[in-house]
Amino acid sequence: MSAPSSARPSYAAVLRVPYARRTFVAALAGRLSYGTVPLAVMLSLTRATGSYALAGTVMALFGAMTVLLSPPRAALVDRYGPRRALIPMALIHAGLLAALAAASLRSGAPPLLLGALAVAAGAFPPPLGPTMRAVWSELVDDPRLLRRAYGLDGVAEELLFVSGPLLVGAVVRWAPPAAAVALGALLVAAGTVAFVSSPAVGGARPEAGKPERPTGGCRQGRVLAGPVLAAAGVGIAVGALELLVLAFAEERRYGDDAAAWVLAALSAGSALGGLVNGALDWRTSARVRLPLLAVAPGVTLAVAGLASGLAFLTVTVVCAGLFIAPALTTAYLLADESASPGMRTRAGAWVNMAVNAGGSAGSAAVGALVGRLPLGLCFVVSGVVTCAAALAAVPFGRRRGWSAAPQQSPAAPAAP
Repeated sequence: MSAPSSARPSYAAVLRVPYARRTFVAALAGRLSYGTVPLAVMLSLTRATGSYALAGTVMALFGAMTVLLSPPRAALVDRYGPRRALIPMALIHAGLLAALAAASLRSGAPPLLLGALAVAAGAFPPPLGPTMRAVWSELVDDPRLLRRAYGLDGVAEELLFVSGPLLVGAVVRWAPPAAAVALGALLVAAGTVAFVSSPAVGGARPEAGKPERPTGGCRQGRVLAGPVLAAAGVGIAVGALELLVLAFAEERRYGDDAAAWVLAALSAGSALGGLVNGALDWRTSARVRLPLLAVAPGVTLAVAGLASGLAFLTVTVVCAGLFIAPALTTAYLLADESASPGMRTRAGAWVNMAVNAGGSAGSAAVGALVGRLPLGLCFVVSGVVTCAAALAAVPFGRRRGWSAAPQQSPAAPAAP
């Protein structure tokens, strides 16, 4: 466990914390599967059934299972500890993916079987991201270093979701899509086993004592409402932007490659913003920063509605991206800080679920609006909804007393 230091910590200092590098790399290896599996499964289903409609329906169910069951999976980690909870989930998830890969190797496979395997696999991905963030709180005492750890984690996760599809693309050039599904199974199984074998994780035990009383659970829910609402707003912005950029490129006949470059700029802006956010020593508390950071993507999204060309759109999208990773990092920090020691993994999972659910809702809403409203107005409406979700988080922060003192440690170490 790190000790607080008067020197300004760096990202390199995060990785010099005992066991941090080994644990983080193992977690990233397992989390890389989250960037590879959705596209690999989609391609496998399409190749095996010849139906985009069926593949899309199955993937929607796969995503719903993954997102909605995230908090219950995280609760198992809090209750039984990472080793006892993560390994069974990872092995079941990997086994179902391997079975799906084998079943989808031949065309004409029974659609019901493929759908059942895919949906079942979506119920079991281990919550490596929330668990890793809880482990950071165990490894790091200095709140400044912890903020850098969360920033590094967020940027790395952003890059995983960019590199995952590229890895799938490389695999399918030389092998059937089922091979990419099998690769995802191998990554999640091997990464999870390596993660829990780290001394920083393997020795972790669930919190001693009785389960929380219902009133305690309700209090925790109210405290977490602020970070969850803010994260949902950011997710809405991201989901809306992805579809709006595609619609913008099509309306002005720029081509799909132009849309891909603009969305890559969004990811680049988010990664840059995350690095800067983690490197700064903020004088304002996370309670104050979160609504401001979460509102900013909504404001820039609304401004993007004024774009008449690709250059202006790209600039506004990059500006929106600059605030995405900082907002999410701050939401995760506040969730960890607000949660009791026995709910840290669940707290991160709720924020994670809010981001994903917000993204799905943003895409669905924009899909319904495009064609019915002018495209510029669709940008504005999406931005207003994002801002509303961020501002809705403010009363929860004031009433429930998110920490206003950045000098204090965001989380006390759990009992060994």
